[in-house]
Amino acid sequence: MTTLVQPRVALAIATLRSMRWPIGRLGPYSCVLGFLLIGSASLALSRAVLIGWQWDRVDVTDSLLSMLVQGLRSDLITLGLFAAPLVVLLPLMLALNRLNWWARVASVWLSFSLIVILLLEFATPQFLYEYDSRPNRLFIEYLVYPREVSAMLWTGYRGTLALVAVGLAAAGWLTVRHFNKYRDRSERWTVRTVLLVWPIVVIVLFVMIRSSFQHRPANLASFAFCDDAMVNSLVANSAYSVLSAVWGLKNEAQSEIYGEMPAQEIISRVRNGMATGVENFTSDQFPTLHKQIASVRRERPLNLVIVLEESLGAGFVERLGGVPITPHLSGLADQGIWFEQLYATGTRSVRGIEAVVAGFPPTPALSVVKLDKSQRDFSTLASVLRRAGYRNEFVYGGESHFDNMRGFFLGNGFHDVVDRNDIVAPKFVGSWGASDEDLFDKAHERLQALHESRQPYFLLVFSSSNHTPFEFPDGRIELHEQPKQTVHNAVKYADHALGGFLKQARASKYWEDTLIMVVADHDTRVYGDELVPVNKFHIPGVILGADVQPRRIESTVSQIDLAPTLLSLMGIDSEHPFPGRDLTRTLAEFGNQPPLPAPRAMMQFDQNFAWLQDNRVTVLVPEGDVRYFTYDRRTKSLTSTTTQDPEMARNALANVLMPAWLYRDQLYRVR
Repeated sequence: MTTLVQPRVALAIATLRSMRWPIGRLGPYSCVLGFLLIGSASLALSRAVLIGWQWDRVDVTDSLLSMLVQGLRSDLITLGLFAAPLVVLLPLMLALNRLNWWARVASVWLSFSLIVILLLEFATPQFLYEYDSRPNRLFIEYLVYPREVSAMLWTGYRGTLALVAVGLAAAGWLTVRHFNKYRDRSERWTVRTVLLVWPIVVIVLFVMIRSSFQHRPANLASFAFCDDAMVNSLVANSAYSVLSAVWGLKNEAQSEIYGEMPAQEIISRVRNGMATGVENFTSDQFPTLHKQIASVRRERPLNLVIVLEESLGAGFVERLGGVPITPHLSGLADQGIWFEQLYATGTRSVRGIEAVVAGFPPTPALSVVKLDKSQRDFSTLASVLRRAGYRNEFVYGGESHFDNMRGFFLGNGFHDVVDRNDIVAPKFVGSWGASDEDLFDKAHERLQALHESRQPYFLLVFSSSNHTPFEFPDGRIELHEQPKQTVHNAVKYADHALGGFLKQARASKYWEDTLIMVVADHDTRVYGDELVPVNKFHIPGVILGADVQPRRIESTVSQIDLAPTLLSLMGIDSEHPFPGRDLTRTLAEFGNQPPLPAPRAMMQFDQNFAWLQDNRVTVLVPEGDVRYFTYDRRTKSLTSTTTQDPEMARNALANVLMPAWLYRDQLYRVR
């Protein structure tokens, strides 16, 4: 009996092995279809998991079915883009009689493509947690700095990295195994059959990739359906989001995604908003170039120190309604010019540098700190002060090449850059460099030396301890919570280091002739269920030192207003293109009388531009759409409204088109 069964089993196994997969009947196109099916299923599963994780915010939109359908649409676009090069290459391989080569290349390329797509999906949860969005342009920017990013990931996210590595290895093994099967089990088609089917496959892929029969192909804006930017980001897969960001880099500084406006109208609206007399504008060629006469008259202008605090939003400052973990910073509210409603222009450090140091408004492009045309002869506080005889230095605890800071600063008015390499024997070094205490010790050392030299100076000090993975020395503070490496503990340490520096400064000779401004570059983890989470742009700011008298500014203020205001308080008359306002001449809190221009702030949140004026918010989104909201400062909530304000929308458009124009034509300079 056994002798009869064994041959039958062997025959059955041989028969199974000889059977073609149903997909295999598609010949060389079987691997492409297999790629589309596996990819679609994987991306749909990933999207479902993310939606389940963020269900509280997704459920409010009542659009689950739409998200899944539109998500499939974005998945087919992405997968079609990766498959297209192979299909286009197929006739050439047939002409060379190298179909076997093509099959091997197809197996390798599609396996690699699917692994890359899955890698981005694996990276999505942590990125979503940090930035309230799928991987986007910020993800690309960080890839330029593998040393810093790898150190940060290894220090703060080893567990996550381990899970991603295991998941990716498993996915990679399964992917390669499946595509090898498609290759080995596909039917052999004749050359004639392959070529007859080829145009049909090309048309199908073209329709998939374009995904629209309208004038424009589908893009990220096609998948935006609600006012919650994070929920919108869940629709498109992460590979599509990153590819869109890469494609968008070719249009740097092109604010025309919001619409167009005649040049003269742009100039008129921006100049009116600057609140300076028409007689002060000094050039027809340079639209914003003007003379600024300081409102404070001094025999000898003051020196300047700007302390730019990393990721320190209003939510961490008790005096601004936040968590009580910054007693030193909160205590400054009664000691200097304290800003109650100061708003950052963006969500990155370079955006804060761009606004505070260069007085430059935000655009949907990269910050000018990183763009080519702004690396020389681009106006900054340093370049203005350099013409007035000041020595300008940048002090940073990390590697100053990060985000191109060194190149931008040295090319635009700074004399020297002091960074991690110049800090001897630091007390503590983390992933992002020396601790804030080491940074401030070095800054204090430089200030004493500069003061003794009798030359006027400007020192920009940029902290870094309050940055994921939130590393700081032990024993300095009583922890706010457990475990140690949390954002609240890092902020509390940053405040501790800042308090120590200001104590040293007050006891030093340079205090009496130096203006010191402490301001955040942006908030940490900018997120929210609004199109632009205005509350997450609210930051602290205070001006101290010299003869500054305590004053509380309750009006809305933008980061771009700080540079001209500081120049006025220092007692420096200047000529510059800064479009921000000298607050000492435009705010009632400084004793100015109506009529005054309405205080305003501007914010760039990925591709959305917000204009805040009083309690009204106008948001410009790509493709020329405009949304209107009201903002409740007490509850920090944004509410959509049907009341339109075309005039405010035109002002917002003018002020986002102007900086793109100034950058593109290199007009942000003094002649």
